[in-house]
Amino acid sequence: MDEFLAARMQMGVSLGFHIVFACIGMVMPWFMFVAEWKWLKTNNPVYLDLAKAWAKGVAIFFAVGAVSGTVLSFELGMLWPTFMEHAGPIFGLPFSWEGTAFFLEAIALGLFLYGWNRLNKWVHLYTGLVVGIAGVLSGIFVVSANAWMNAPAGFDWVNGQAENIDPVKAMFNKAWLAQAHHMTIAAFSATGFAVAGVHALLFLKNKLEIHAKAITIALSFAAVAALLQPISGDLAAKNVAKLQPAKLAAFESHFKTTNRAPLIIGGIPDVENEDVKHAIKLPGFLSFLAHGDFNAEVKGLEEFPREEWPPIPIVHYSFQLMVAIGMFLALLGVIFLAGSFKWKHWLGKKWWMKLLTIATPLGFIAVEAGWIVTEVGRQPWIIYGIMKTRDSLTPMPGIQYTFYTITAVYLLLSFIVIWLLSRQIKVLQSKYLSHD
Repeated sequence: MDEFLAARMQMGVSLGFHIVFACIGMVMPWFMFVAEWKWLKTNNPVYLDLAKAWAKGVAIFFAVGAVSGTVLSFELGMLWPTFMEHAGPIFGLPFSWEGTAFFLEAIALGLFLYGWNRLNKWVHLYTGLVVGIAGVLSGIFVVSANAWMNAPAGFDWVNGQAENIDPVKAMFNKAWLAQAHHMTIAAFSATGFAVAGVHALLFLKNKLEIHAKAITIALSFAAVAALLQPISGDLAAKNVAKLQPAKLAAFESHFKTTNRAPLIIGGIPDVENEDVKHAIKLPGFLSFLAHGDFNAEVKGLEEFPREEWPPIPIVHYSFQLMVAIGMFLALLGVIFLAGSFKWKHWLGKKWWMKLLTIATPLGFIAVEAGWIVTEVGRQPWIIYGIMKTRDSLTPMPGIQYTFYTITAVYLLLSFIVIWLLSRQIKVLQSKYLSHD
């Protein structure tokens, strides 16, 4: 493994690990907030136990997310020093705001965890709300920094140097809004289905009230998010078509510039022959996805130098996987909403619980696939159209060893988190089973 591949793999592993905890950190506080609010409204102690159990989970994920996020920030400077030399003064503003949101989240979470029976009950409730708001803002600020890499703004690039820097314009670049809403909705969908899936599995073993209520709260968020996600994805795709047409072409393995471009479902990209084999093609749908017009022209990869093409198969398969999972989760969202308002007997059936169990990891797989599409689809650029990733690589040797070390550490952390969560679940289970 050469230094360049090792550096990219290290960033990929670090981001892939961190993004799971970032999503959970954005969403889980909303679940514990709703659970406590339901307890205050109904005085049902099951909601109180659920709020306390989820709060402990939030604390675990917050701690690991903070560590992995810090590692990522160090890796930017360690692995890509040329990038940070030029980009740091430009897109540092969202990182500073992310730090502010992080500190606010940490303070509010501390008050929530240690404020039981010490704070006024409504004050305590709203500290949980602050944790949720700060978590979402933290995620949006980081996504804004990533969006700048896809749509650089707020500076003039003159003779290899950034001049006339405007940090506010850089932060609110043309890609930030599309990426922010798409990522935020994805986080609610992925985390909601994961939490519901875990409780569905536990409900199949022991039909306890606490699991039924947990599923309802988690799916109330996840179902709405899953139904909004296709709309968000459509807006995001149109934004990519405008700002990064080569990336859009890679999504669909669209090699030739054509009018009434087909949307490709599945298929195996043949880069050498510039074709996609064994695919289902829907005429005009890619034109509509990209430009809102079934007859519009969509640029193909032929419009760009071949050395500027991203790795087509990786991007194509990741995009297909993301969309397929998104549609499946949207279907589950429809079933849940239909069951909630009309066919309530559906939601207690074994087949429904098994579907939720199957869906447990799918949202996060879609999130990972989406980040592969975003990051690999931008290649070979680290700053789109301005600086190539290879040109930013550190001259430091031995990156392979840091990659191996980081991977091992993250695997160890994953096992520790699973063990801690399993222990919390067992404690909760034993309390209710002993009552029976």
